[in-house]
Order: sequence, then C-alpha cells, then structure tokens
Amino acid sequence: MAAFAEGLANYRIVPPALVPAAAAAVVGIEIATALALLANVWARAAAWVLAALLAVFTAGLSSALLRGIDLACGCFGGIAPATGGTVLRDVVLLALAVLVALTARGRTPSPSARPDAARAR
Repeated sequence: MAAFAEGLANYRIVPPALVPAAAAAVVGIEIATALALLANVWARAAAWVLAALLAVFTAGLSSALLRGIDLACGCFGGIAPATGGTVLRDVVLLALAVLVALTARGRTPSPSARPDAARAR
C-alpha cells in the first residue's frame, strides 16, 4: 500500500494530504470489482467501474507525461518508466473493459440472499 501511495503521489494530481486515503480507496475498489468479476456477480457494473478507473488512470498518466513528470507507472508491479506506449496499452485495456461491460451477463444476487431481505418480510 505504501508503494502504491508513493506512486500515486508522483503523479502530482491528488493533494498530498489525501494521497493515503485515495490510495486505499483505489485499492479497495480494485479488489472489490475484481472479486465481482471473478465471481460473475454484478459483472457488468464491475466492468464499468474498472473502465472508469482505467479512464481516470490513463488521463492522469497522460497528464503527468505531458507535464514532463518522469515516473514509473507501477503497472503490473513494474518499475519501467511510463511512456506513450504505456498510455496506448492502457487505452487498449480500457477498450477491453468497455467491451466486457457492454457484453457481460453476470448474475445478480437474488433478493432473498441480501442481508436486508429478512427485515423486508
């Protein structure tokens, strides 16, 4: 988490005081949506959330590169410097996430499986 927060701070987009909270939120959202996709529960919504994260990340990465910030994207655990090729790869991943979001047929938990269902009866 500390390494991710440091990487996020290097983009110089999030105010320094908010970096730890933003890093924790992003990681939490990524884990929750990945689990939803793997379990095929709310897959369409999860794919849209991941597409939104990829869009924000790609915009942030593009902004950092245009501002001349020399950084490693940290993608896939790597430390290689971010380049235009990194942005292109992220655009391809974004297109794939949108494709999944448009075509996913994940199941939605039945109302009886929800914790509040017992109270509704």
